[in-house]
Amino acid sequence: MWVHNLNPVLLNLGGLEIRYYGLVYVIGFILSIVWLMHYRREIALKKDDVYDLVFYLMLGVIIGSRLFHVVFWEFDYYLLEPWKIFYLWEGGMAYHGGLVGIIVGAWWFCKNKKISFLKVADILTVPGILALGLGRLANFTNGELVGRVTDVSWCVDFGDNLCRHPYVIYSALKRFAIGGILWSLSSIKFKEGFIFWCGVLLMGIGRLVLDFYREDILYWGLSVGQWMSLVMILVSLFVLVRNYKISMRKLFK
Repeated sequence: MWVHNLNPVLLNLGGLEIRYYGLVYVIGFILSIVWLMHYRREIALKKDDVYDLVFYLMLGVIIGSRLFHVVFWEFDYYLLEPWKIFYLWEGGMAYHGGLVGIIVGAWWFCKNKKISFLKVADILTVPGILALGLGRLANFTNGELVGRVTDVSWCVDFGDNLCRHPYVIYSALKRFAIGGILWSLSSIKFKEGFIFWCGVLLMGIGRLVLDFYREDILYWGLSVGQWMSLVMILVSLFVLVRNYKISMRKLFK
C-alpha cells in the first residue's frame, strides 16, 4: 500500500498558487491550438479562427464541467457555500458536463463560421481525450475521486487509513489508450464524424466499466456517472449503426 502524500500545488508565489489541476487545463488548450494549427487547412480556418475556436472550447469546458459537477455531484455542498462554485482551482469538474460544453462551444463556432462541425469534432477528439487523461493525473495529485476499498498490492491510502483502488490512474490509462487508438485511425479516410462518435462510444464504455472501481453512491446499481455514460453508449451506437455502416465495415476489414 502507498500513502498518498502528493502536494497538489506546483508553485506558491506569495498568495498565488499554481496547481497541477489548473496547469492541465493550460496544457490541454495549448495542445488543442497546436493540433488545430496542423489541421486548420483541412477545415478552412485562419490562424485567428483557431484561437477563437479554442476560446469557445475553453468557455464550454469550464462552464459545462463546473455546472454538471455542481448540479449532479455536490449540489447540497454548493447550495450552502455558493461562492465556492468559482473556486475552480480546488477541482470539481464533471467530465460529462465538459463534453457537453465542448460540443456546444464547437457547434456554435462552426455554425457561425459555416464550417463542418463533424470534421472539427473528428480533429479535436484525439487531443481532447489525451488532455482528459492528463486531467485524471491532476485528480490524483489532488487526492480526489478515490476508488473502492481493496486488498490489491498497488492500493493507495488517500488519508482515511483505507486501502483503495487508484481509480483515477486507471481512468488516465484508459483515456491515453483510447486517444492512441483513435490517433492510429486518423490516417484512414472515414465519413465525417466517425472518429468523434467512436470516441464517445469508447469513453462511455470505459467510464461505465471503470466506475465499478470508484467509491460512489449508486442508484439502481449504477452511479450518476455510469448512467450518463450509458446514455453516451446508446446514443453513439445508434448514430454509428444508422449513419456509419460503411465506415464500420472499413474499420473491421
